[in-house]
Amino acid sequence: MAWVLLVLSGILEAVWAVALGESCGLRRRRPTAVFVIALIASLVGLALAMGDLPTGTAYAVWVGIGASLTVLWAIIRRRETATAGRLLVLALLVGSVIGLKVVS
Repeated sequence: MAWVLLVLSGILEAVWAVALGESCGLRRRRPTAVFVIALIASLVGLALAMGDLPTGTAYAVWVGIGASLTVLWAIIRRRETATAGRLLVLALLVGSVIGLKVVS
């Protein structure tokens, strides 16, 4: 159950990161509201997951999921380019997250 909660919290990390970028310095109401709600939910989920998982592993997986999804979203929205190097490093990040799960 803790791993499911951690994955959902990682997804919410990507949501708040994207919303923060869309908020124009917290001046736009809707993205700012999404940012605040997703941030709180993401951190609460991370905290609850850390009750059953090692802190370092949980935090690394949370950050990895959030960072990977944020970059993928930017590539899909064509705000960042999908270079071979960027995709390779992203694949390494995802592989590292999966590796942490496997060895935990």
